[in-house]
This record gives sequence, C-alpha cells and structure tokens, in this order.
Amino acid sequence: MKALTLNILALLAVLVILCGANNAYADYDRNKAVPVEKVLFGAVISVRNINQEELIQDKNNGWHTFGGALIGGVIGNQFGGGSGKDVATILGAIIGGSMANNRNNQPKKVIIRLVELMIEVEGGEQFMVIQDIDRQMIFHSNDKVRVIYLANNTVRIDKQH
Repeated sequence: MKALTLNILALLAVLVILCGANNAYADYDRNKAVPVEKVLFGAVISVRNINQEELIQDKNNGWHTFGGALIGGVIGNQFGGGSGKDVATILGAIIGGSMANNRNNQPKKVIIRLVELMIEVEGGEQFMVIQDIDRQMIFHSNDKVRVIYLANNTVRIDKQH
C-alpha cells in the first residue's frame, strides 16, 4: 500500500509540474542585435509619452503548486490508518496543490513606458513609431533622427550625432 501511495504522489507531482509549466516561459526578446536593412534621416514632428499595460503570469507558479501539493500530501499522511491514510495523503496533496495554485495564479500588472514619435523623413514622408523609452535618449520636436529598419521587421528611432 505504501508503494501505491508513493506512486500516486509521484504521478500527482508530475501532473502538477506539467500543468504549471505551460505559461512558465515566454519566448519574447525585446532587445537583441539584428542586421540593419535601411536607414532614413529626418526630424521629429511630435513626441508623446504613453504607457502600455501587460498582464504577466508568475514564472514560478508550477513550483509553488508542486510545493503546495507536497506539503499537503505530507500533512495528509499524518492522519488515518491503512487505506484511510492513503486517501488522506492523496486528498492533502490535491488540496495543497489547488490552494497553492489558486493563491499564485493571479497575473501581475506591468506598466511599460513607451514613446510615440511622429517623424518626417527627407522627401516629406511621415512615420509614426512607438518604442521603449530610453532615458539616455529623450526626444524633442525638431530633433534630427535616424529611422532604422531592422531585419526582424521592426523600426528603431535614434538621434543623429
């Protein structure tokens, strides 16, 4: 019977880890080096600071759930005898994992600070670009800038020097 209890606890632990791992890692690289395809030169027409709110999941949620299931199983194992002890262990693991998952399942709000730039390039075309704020590069109207087209289909604005 002990072997059955240990096997059930191991199976529960694997399931909890797999269920919590779905949102554990996001493949999102905001800042990486990529080849430049084209550069245009122009001037800033307008600048507006904006915020973008994102909701993100806790990357450690699976581990919290696993820990709750483990602690619940240990506590449940203290009660009953024979098959009642096995049932108490399983219920303790389920309840502990559920409580830990519910407690840590609330997404967190992250505010990303962005800048919206209206740029007029040589030749008269106008472009609006929204990018992360760089505190080392504050833009103002009439600043001379470069519009940098990157190989990953993104655009970056920086000041001409």
